[in-house]
Amino acid sequence: MVELAHLTGDRQNDLKNEKVKAKMGAARAVLEKSTMMLLTSCKTCLRHPDCQPARDTRNGVFSSMRRALVMIDDVIYDGYEPKPRGVTAQNGISSSRNLHAVLQELADLVQTARVTQADANTRRRMSATLDMIIDSTQDFTDSAYTSHEHRERILNLNTRAKKELKMLADVGISIDGGDTEATEDQLGVCVLQLSQTICDLRKQLQTTALAQCNEIFRTINDASLLASMKNAAASGNLDRLEEKTNDFSEHTEQLQETCRILGHVATLAPLAISADYAENNLRTLAPQIIASALTVAINPSSKIAKESVDVFIDTWESQMNELSVLVKEISDVLRGKNVEKQVYLSLPRPGKHGSSPKLVKPAKLDAEEQAKIAKLGLEMKLMTSELDAETDKWEEPDNDIVKRAKNMSSMAYSMYLFTRGEGLLKTTQDLFKQAEYFAEEGNKLYRSVKEFALQVPDCPMLSDLVAHLEQIPTYCQQLNFTTKSPASGKVATFNKVDCTILETKNLMSAIGKLVPLCYSLALKYQIVTPDSPISKWRTAPPPMMDLRSNGDDLDSVGSYESSRSSGSLLMSSSVQKPMQNLNAFERITIE
Repeated sequence: MVELAHLTGDRQNDLKNEKVKAKMGAARAVLEKSTMMLLTSCKTCLRHPDCQPARDTRNGVFSSMRRALVMIDDVIYDGYEPKPRGVTAQNGISSSRNLHAVLQELADLVQTARVTQADANTRRRMSATLDMIIDSTQDFTDSAYTSHEHRERILNLNTRAKKELKMLADVGISIDGGDTEATEDQLGVCVLQLSQTICDLRKQLQTTALAQCNEIFRTINDASLLASMKNAAASGNLDRLEEKTNDFSEHTEQLQETCRILGHVATLAPLAISADYAENNLRTLAPQIIASALTVAINPSSKIAKESVDVFIDTWESQMNELSVLVKEISDVLRGKNVEKQVYLSLPRPGKHGSSPKLVKPAKLDAEEQAKIAKLGLEMKLMTSELDAETDKWEEPDNDIVKRAKNMSSMAYSMYLFTRGEGLLKTTQDLFKQAEYFAEEGNKLYRSVKEFALQVPDCPMLSDLVAHLEQIPTYCQQLNFTTKSPASGKVATFNKVDCTILETKNLMSAIGKLVPLCYSLALKYQIVTPDSPISKWRTAPPPMMDLRSNGDDLDSVGSYESSRSSGSLLMSSSVQKPMQNLNAFERITIE
């Protein structure tokens, strides 16, 4: 997956057509989101092979990934342009689901009528284009979520456009027939009237779309609805679950309609494509969430099924966050703001470096370095998921071993988010300080497991436990040594970041092997895990370092920053900014 991500990322950077580039970004986004869903849905299906909803969930993820791979294949080999829909190519009309583009095409044809004097070919093309517009506006007028006032205005404008187009066509027919009374002045008046109606219709559609978006985000609480579904599933209440899934399905349909009309009014092609694929993603993800919830309802004691539901819900929330950003971008563009569409995982744009007072030129890391750090970040994310699943098995969630392991999983996940440009860790210094806390917590976990091991009778599993346990201090020492070693310059700093993440991953791997062994031994020999009063006050999560709001106290190592507009990874000794959109599916640059 990581290797494919970098190959497609390079290809996406090479593409010149913004529409095709946006499609490549959408396909890559689907693959990234599907990674964790694929893992948990397959585990659930293996754990419950006779559960049909579990198989449906897994198959749904595979289907989404296959479609994304086909899209990537089309982009690479064919450039992938959508097949015309609605009016055929013979009519000379470039069909599109984006109503804004079709309205613009009609406006251009109306202006062309001045030159052609509304000849037969121009009249035919205008009529066919207007028919397409009226058909497309049904997405607005047929929607149950469009207000009566807005619906009436759209229908009235459609009627007015048909009437004025007929008037224009009649003038053109008269001119063709040599009627001297049909003057160019009459033609000009008809052109101006129809042009104004087209402009009014475009504004009304935009107003309707934004009003519907504002309403849905104001009234709908996704978190509450999903929580109710999850609780109903966990309790095995199928009737309650059916009621909530019906509500969720209705909510999903409303969101899909919202995406559809957003795609109609978006004035930039990448924004329209983003709305199109947001609609598709919601349409495919909703049944998967319902199926995963039904799996839990059928198997209410299954921890892996519950984990799978959580992953799908997290993905839904991520999709909703992206949708809210998309609504804001489209709204800003419609209001005249100069917004450059940030195509998903787009590469750095030349000359754009945010608000840094020092303009710098990013230098690209080579492919091997890019793949290496991306692979480490994704592997660490998967390890945190595995460790969380193991700690959830314990019937004593408050014991010292579980708390230490959960703390370490949380810290490792925050370091993974750093590679994505998200979370609380903003600079390399934050990353190194978090790694120090991580190593410290590893040493505390070592002492807790060692105390636990003293209670275990001699057996082969104990030998395995001791073997893995003795690796922990070594990994902690190596991690501490790496984080405290000096580094100066861009290459040395990047190498230090790379080594820190690698050492963290190695320590996480060892912890991931320890915790299941401790659980098996505790279950087999009924051993009480450490939970002393000292342990209780020690097990609070270690502090996330005091994050700085400026860079005055940074040393010469510098900090990584990423421009919101460029998405690049930079170093600066004086400016700190959160990294944006940096993950396994993004190219990395360093200055």
